[in-house]
Amino acid sequence: MTASGNGRDAGQVGGAAGRVRSYAAFWFKALAQPSIDLSLRTHPGHMTRIVESPGLSLPQDELDRLITQLRIVAAKTLPADQLTYGIFSGERERLSRAIVTLISEEDSGRPIAFNALSVMQVELDGAPVDVTHLGLVMVDPDARGQGLSWVLYGLTTLVLFLRDGLRPRWISNVTQVPSVVGMVSETFSDVYPSPRPEARQSFAHLQLARGMMRRHRSVFGVGDDAGFDESRFVITDAYTGGSDALKKTFDAAPKHRDAQYGEFCARELNYDRGDDFLQIGHIDLAAARSYLFEQVPHRSLPGLFVASLILGLQRLVLPVIYWLDDRKTFGTLRPRQGSDR
Repeated sequence: MTASGNGRDAGQVGGAAGRVRSYAAFWFKALAQPSIDLSLRTHPGHMTRIVESPGLSLPQDELDRLITQLRIVAAKTLPADQLTYGIFSGERERLSRAIVTLISEEDSGRPIAFNALSVMQVELDGAPVDVTHLGLVMVDPDARGQGLSWVLYGLTTLVLFLRDGLRPRWISNVTQVPSVVGMVSETFSDVYPSPRPEARQSFAHLQLARGMMRRHRSVFGVGDDAGFDESRFVITDAYTGGSDALKKTFDAAPKHRDAQYGEFCARELNYDRGDDFLQIGHIDLAAARSYLFEQVPHRSLPGLFVASLILGLQRLVLPVIYWLDDRKTFGTLRPRQGSDR
C-alpha cells in the first residue's frame, strides 16, 4: 500500500511538473513572439489557440482552415446566409486586424467556441492609441455551461497586456447581452457604462467612444445611420450594419448571475429597436490580478504561475523596467527623440 501510494504521489508530482513546464513555455512564447500563435490546454479535454493577425501571419490553406472552424461554431446559432459577416468573409484585410481565440475538443479537434478581437487605432489626447475590441464571441450551444468565459473574455487580453510590458491597455465591447455586460464590468478596470457604483464616464472614455463611432463602426457591425447617446454610451438602432442576425430580445439574451446587470440592460436599452452598450475600460495590473484570482479557476496552474509573475514584477521589477525603457510612452514619460539625445 505504501509503495503504491508513493507511486501515485510521484506520478502526480511529475504530471504537475510537466504542466508547469508547458505553461512556462506558453508564456515565454507569448512574450517573445512578434505575432502570437499559441496553443494551450485550458480545460480538461479542451485546447485553446490564440492567433494574432491571421490575415498576415497564416498561409492561405491555414487561413481557410481557421475560417472553416469559426463557421462551424457560428453555424450552430446563425443562419447559413449570415456566415459572410465580418471575419467569416475570409478577407485578409479584415483578418489582419483580428486576434482569434479558438477553443476545440482535444481528442476530436471539433471547434466549440471562439472570440474574434480586433485592434483599432483611436486618437486620445492628440495621440493615437490602440484599443482592443472584444469582438464577436460564439459558443456551441452544446458546450455552454462548461466554464469557458474566463478564456473567451480575458485570456487573450492578458497575453497582450503581458507582452506589452504590463502597460495599461484600452479595451472596448459592444453588446446588449446582460451576461456579457457583467463579464466585462467585472473583468476589466474603469469600465463605463456599468451599473457598478464606481463606474464614471471620463473625458478619455468620451474621446475614445467618439473616435470609434466616427471611424470604426464596421468593426462591430454598426451602420452609419445608427445613433449614439454620449451621456449613456448607448448605440441606438445598432443592428443595421451587417450584424442583424445577432439582435436578441431581452428574454432571449443570456443573463448574468448578478441580477443588477439584467436590470441595467432592461432599463437602459430598447430591445425592440435594437440598442447596444458601447463599453470602454482597460486592463491594468489591478484588472489582471482580479482576473487571475477571481475569474480563472483556482485549480488552473497557468493562473497561479502568472499571478506570481505579475506580483513579483509589480513589487520589484516593473518600476525599473518603465524607467529604463525609453522607446515607449508611459504616463507622463515620453520616448526620446532621435539617437543623439
